[in-house]
Amino acid sequence: MKILRNFLDSQEKHFEKGGKLEKIYPLYEAIDSFLYTSGSVTKSGSHVRDALDLKRMMVMVVYALIPTVLMALYNTGLQANLEIAKLGAAFTEGNWQQDVLVWLGVGFDPNNIFANAVHGALYFLPAYIVTMSVGGFWEVLFASVRKHEINEGFLVTGLLFPLILPPDIPYWQIAIGITFGVVIGKEVFGGVGMNILNPALTARAFLFFAYPAEISGDKVWVAVDGVSKATPLAEFADTAMTTTVSWMDAFLGVIPGSMGETSALACLIGAVILIVSRVGSWKIMLSVLVGMVGMTLVLNWIGSDTNPMFNVTPMWHLVLGGFAFGAVYMATDPVSAAYTEKGKIVYGLFIGILVVLVRVVNPAFPEGMMLAILFMNVFAPIIDKYFINSNIKRRLARNVVG
Repeated sequence: MKILRNFLDSQEKHFEKGGKLEKIYPLYEAIDSFLYTSGSVTKSGSHVRDALDLKRMMVMVVYALIPTVLMALYNTGLQANLEIAKLGAAFTEGNWQQDVLVWLGVGFDPNNIFANAVHGALYFLPAYIVTMSVGGFWEVLFASVRKHEINEGFLVTGLLFPLILPPDIPYWQIAIGITFGVVIGKEVFGGVGMNILNPALTARAFLFFAYPAEISGDKVWVAVDGVSKATPLAEFADTAMTTTVSWMDAFLGVIPGSMGETSALACLIGAVILIVSRVGSWKIMLSVLVGMVGMTLVLNWIGSDTNPMFNVTPMWHLVLGGFAFGAVYMATDPVSAAYTEKGKIVYGLFIGILVVLVRVVNPAFPEGMMLAILFMNVFAPIIDKYFINSNIKRRLARNVVG
C-alpha cells in the first residue's frame, strides 16, 4: 500500500491549483480520501463529540447492504432459473445474460446456488455499473464546478438504486433515473446534506411515473423473456388472501420483486449492523414498524368485502414489497429523515401508517413504501421545527425569573 500512497502523493501536484488537472481536483481528493484517512489534522486540541465521520458512516451503510446484495444476486438468478426449468424444452435463450451462461457452461439449474448467483450477477452488476458511472459523472461535474469535495454519500445512493429496480429494466432508463435522482433530488438543493428527498427513491419515483410498464408491470420481475409473473403483494391486491408463496419464502426473499428488496431476513441483518454501529436510528425503524402494525390492525378490524387488502395481516405487510428494505435503509437516511429524537418517532409512525393506507386504500399503487417515505421526507423539516420550537419555549419558561 505504500507504493499506492507514494503514487497518489506524486500526482497531487497536477490536481492542485495551477496544475493542468486542477478542475478535477475533487475527483483526486475523493479517491485519496476513500483509500486513506485525511492527512489534514488540527494543530491544537479538537473537540470530538463522536468518532463517526461521514466516510465511516457511509462505508458502514455499504457493509449493512451486503446481505441484500448477496440476496439480490441469488434470488434474481433463482427466479429466472425456476421459470426456465418450467419452460423446459420450450426455452430458448433470449438475452445476452443467458447466452453468457451457456457460453460459461454454468447452466440454469435452480438448485445450484452458484448458477443462481452468477445468473443474478449478470443483471445486478451491469445495473450497478451504469448507476455508478452516470451518477458518478454528475457528482464529479457538480463538485468540480462548485469546487467542493466529492462526498462518500453517492457510494450509498449508487448501491441502493439498483437494489430497488426490477432485474430486466433497460439500462438507458437506469441512466435517466439516476440522473434525475442526483441532479434534481440532490444537487439542485446544494449537494450532500442539503437535499430534502432521498436521491435513490427520487430516482425510482421518476421511473415509476415516467415508465410504469418497465417498473411495475408483471413482466419485469422475472428476467426471462416472455414470462409474466406478479409479485406476492400484487397477488394479494387481486385475490382474497391467496398467494403462490409461503410467508417463510417471503421472509427469506425467494420471491419475485425488485432485486434487493425481497428478503426481510437480509434487511433484518442489515438493521442489526446499522443499530449496533449507531449509524441507523432504531427509533425510526421501530416507529415505522409500530405505525404499520397499528394501521393494519385498524383496517383488519374494519374489514371489507370488496377489497382483499383490508384483510392482509401485519406479518404479511412486513415481508411483502419494499417495507423492510425501506424501513431499514431508506427511512433512516440521516439527511432526509427527521433528526430530533421525538421527531424521529413521529416521522417513522407516519411512514408506517401511510404505507398501509397507500397499499390498502389506493388500488392504483399496490406498493406504498416509496411514496410514504418521500412524502414524509418533505414533512421531516416541519416535524423537527415543531419539536425544536417546543424545546426552546420549554427552556425559556424554565428560566423565567418570577
